[in-house]
Amino acid sequence: MRPTRDPRVTLDDLVEVLLNKGAVLHLDLIVSVADIPLVGVSLRAAIAGMETMLKYGMMRQWDEDTRAWVERSTARRDLELRAGERHVAHMHGGHLLEDGFQTTWRPGTVHLTDRRLVVQRREPREVLWETELAAVRAVRPETERTVGGELRTRLRVVLDGGEEALLSSAEPEKLRALLASTCPGPLETSPSHPAVEGDDGGRAVFEGHLWYHEPRRGGPLWRGGQGRLTADGLVWKSPLDARPALVLPADDIAAVRTVPARAPAGGGTVVAVETASQGTVTLAADEPRRWAESLGSLLGAPPLPSA
Repeated sequence: MRPTRDPRVTLDDLVEVLLNKGAVLHLDLIVSVADIPLVGVSLRAAIAGMETMLKYGMMRQWDEDTRAWVERSTARRDLELRAGERHVAHMHGGHLLEDGFQTTWRPGTVHLTDRRLVVQRREPREVLWETELAAVRAVRPETERTVGGELRTRLRVVLDGGEEALLSSAEPEKLRALLASTCPGPLETSPSHPAVEGDDGGRAVFEGHLWYHEPRRGGPLWRGGQGRLTADGLVWKSPLDARPALVLPADDIAAVRTVPARAPAGGGTVVAVETASQGTVTLAADEPRRWAESLGSLLGAPPLPSA
């Protein structure tokens, strides 16, 4: 085995390999002094993400016991369950208060049981919104742009009698799927916009490793990740992020061009994407011209000549 070095590999790539594929370490070591063996070390270790571990039948019982303990402790600590009620899931979220005088988001925790959907705040302890699952008739994803310019998916819950509530959730698609499988009656749902959540919905026109020059308070920083281009737009996500850090809807892109600049992979060309909402977005790839042409031909913004 000889060590090799790829200048394009980053810490993000290493973590992605460890989480998705894993690594097995076998080490036998003997420490000797003056040719006299004193200490022996025999190490056998497997390092991988929990999904990979469970896929190969490792740590399964520990995972089941831990999840059961977390579910019991969370249900006791955060939500008072009724007799015979079972806690299904919880996640960070909130409820949009609309009382005619003010409209404001109230953050808390979204709890789903086999009977109720509850948004509750821990400190001070207060139920912000609650409904019986039997009263839920529809759950509709809605995409909106936040004050900071980020696209977010909210869930509009429609109840008997036409009453509606708008909820936020850290995992809106997961919550929507859980509601569809838990609600006792027929539930009207519709798929969310694939470019917002970065899921696998929609046929990919072009995808691959892509660098994003992410704006930061201390200055922009190159980050490696995966880019996915569909008819709806471009989504970029780092393996270390829970949500896509860059979402460019097709109708937000005005022009695409390649410009000479120092790229993180060592090339001399980057892709500049002019947008209406975020200004100029800078990307780098092994094939910058191909990315620019794919963006231009798909989105109706033909690449400009190289500067």
